[in-house]
Amino acid sequence: MEKLLLLGDEALAQGAIDAGMSGVFAYPGTPSTEITEYVQHNEDAIKRDIHRTWASNEKTAVEAAVGMSYAGKRAMCCMKHVGLNVAADAFMNSAFVGANGGHLVAVADDPSMHSSQNEQDSRFYAKFALLPCLEPSSQQEAYDMAFYGFKFSEETKLPVMVRLTTRLSHSRAGVERREILPENELKLPEDPDQFMLLPAYSRVKYKKLIAQQEDLIKASEESPFNSYEEGTDKSLGIIACGLAYNYVKEVFTDSECPYPILKICQYPLPKKQIHEIMAECDKILVVEEGQPVVEEMLKGYMPNDKIKGRLDGTFTRDGEMNPNKIMAALGMEDTTGKDTPKNVAGRPPALCDGCPHIDSFQALNEVLKPYGSGHVFSDIGCYTLGYLPPYNAINTVLDMGASITMAKGAADAGLFPAIAVIGDGTFGHSGMTGLADCVYENTNIVIMILDNATTGMTGGQNYCLENKLENVCIGLGVDPDHIRVITPLRQHHEENTRILNEEIAYEGVSIIIPRRECVQTLKKKIKIRNAVK
Repeated sequence: MEKLLLLGDEALAQGAIDAGMSGVFAYPGTPSTEITEYVQHNEDAIKRDIHRTWASNEKTAVEAAVGMSYAGKRAMCCMKHVGLNVAADAFMNSAFVGANGGHLVAVADDPSMHSSQNEQDSRFYAKFALLPCLEPSSQQEAYDMAFYGFKFSEETKLPVMVRLTTRLSHSRAGVERREILPENELKLPEDPDQFMLLPAYSRVKYKKLIAQQEDLIKASEESPFNSYEEGTDKSLGIIACGLAYNYVKEVFTDSECPYPILKICQYPLPKKQIHEIMAECDKILVVEEGQPVVEEMLKGYMPNDKIKGRLDGTFTRDGEMNPNKIMAALGMEDTTGKDTPKNVAGRPPALCDGCPHIDSFQALNEVLKPYGSGHVFSDIGCYTLGYLPPYNAINTVLDMGASITMAKGAADAGLFPAIAVIGDGTFGHSGMTGLADCVYENTNIVIMILDNATTGMTGGQNYCLENKLENVCIGLGVDPDHIRVITPLRQHHEENTRILNEEIAYEGVSIIIPRRECVQTLKKKIKIRNAVK
C-alpha cells in the first residue's frame, strides 16, 4: 500500500476512512479540527459520501455517532478535551448502551494550553466511564488504531476512546496504509433493549460493564500497542504512555536505554506487565503526557516513595512533556532552550488587520465609558483577544456559551448594564439555551452576537446557524424590534454607538448583531474566485 506524510490527526482520519467508517461527527476545536477537515476533503470519503458535516456542538456529535453505531455502521466523533466536557452526558451514558457498529470517540488534549482555556486529561474520562482507551505514540499507530479500535468496539460492544495530544496531532510522519475495508451494512442491534436506559435496564447494564473490566484488562495485556522492553539496569523502570514513549526513545537516540521500558498505549492498565516491571525494578519513573493518571493508579501497587513522576515533583504538574524533562529526571544534562535563536521573541496573538470585531469593540468601549469597566462578559473565539490591549473591551471568559448566562447572573444580581459578547458559531454551539433563560425572565441584558459568517478561530468552518440568527432569536421569543443588525465599519461608528445606547436603555432582552465577514475567509473566497478566472 502507499505511504503518506500525515499529521497525527490526518493519520487517524485516513485510518478511519480505510477501516470502513460511514460517518464522522464533530465540532471544530484545536487540536482536533484537522481530523474532520481531512475527511471532508478526502477524495475517497467524498466518493463514498461518508457523513462529514460539522455538528452544532460536541454533545450532538457524540449522540449522532451513537445513532450511526445503533444502525450498525462504523462512526467516529471528534472533539478537543474541553469539548468532552460538553459531551460528557452522552459519553458517560454511551458506556451503558454500548456499540453496535464500531464507535470511536477521538479526543485531542492540549497540554500547555496552546489554544485552550484549561489543561485536562481525557484518560480520566475513559477511566470514569469504564471504557477502553487507545493512546497512539506515533502517527502510524494513530492510523492503525482506527482499524483496531473499530474492530475492538464491535467485539466488546463498547465505544472506544482514542486520545491524542497536541504534538502528535500537529506533527507529521510517514504512514503506511493498509488494505481498505468495506463499510458495514445496516444492521439493527440484536438485543432490542441494548440502547434503552430506563433505570431497571441501566442497573443490569452497569453490572455487565463492571464485569467486562477483567476482559478489557486482558485485552490490554495482549494488545499490540503495549510492549515490555528489557533493560540491564533494574534500579529504575520507565513506564511511558502514548506520545511520551517517543520522547523516551528520543532521549536514547544514540544509545540503548539501560532501563526496562513498559510502553502503554491501551487502557485500562495491563496488570500483568505492571506487576512485572514493579517486581523487577527498585523504582518506577512514570512518563505521561498530561496529568498523573497512570501515576495515581500505580499508588496501589507499590510504596509511594518508589514511584516518580508528576506527583512527587520529578516532573512539573503542568505543561507538556518533552525529552529535556526526561533527561533531567534521569540525571542527564537538560538542554532546554539552548538551541533557541536569540532573535526569536514571543509575540502575543492579535486580531487580524481589518477584523470586524475591532470596530465592534471600539463602539462598545465608547458607549460604556460612563459606566466604567467590568460590564462585558465574553466567550470563546477570536474575539476573546478583545481582552488584550489596545481594546481592553471584555472582562470574562469561562467556557463556550457562558457569556450570556454569566451576564444574566450579573444582571440578576443588579449589575447594569450587563453586556454579553458571543460569536455566531459559539451562539449556535451553546448560546441558545442561555438566551432562552433570558427571554423567560425578561432579563435586562444586551447580547452582541458577532456574526463574521464562520467559525473563525478554528480556521473558518461552517456552522449550524449560518444566515439564521435573527429567525432563531425571534423563535426563542426575543422582540423583533430589539433585534438590531449593525455593520461594524468605522464609517458606521456613530450609528452603531447610537443603536448600542438605545438597547442599553431598553429594559429587557436586546440582541445586537454586528455583521461583516471574517477577513480571512473573505481572502480565501477571493483567491479561489481569481483562480477560477
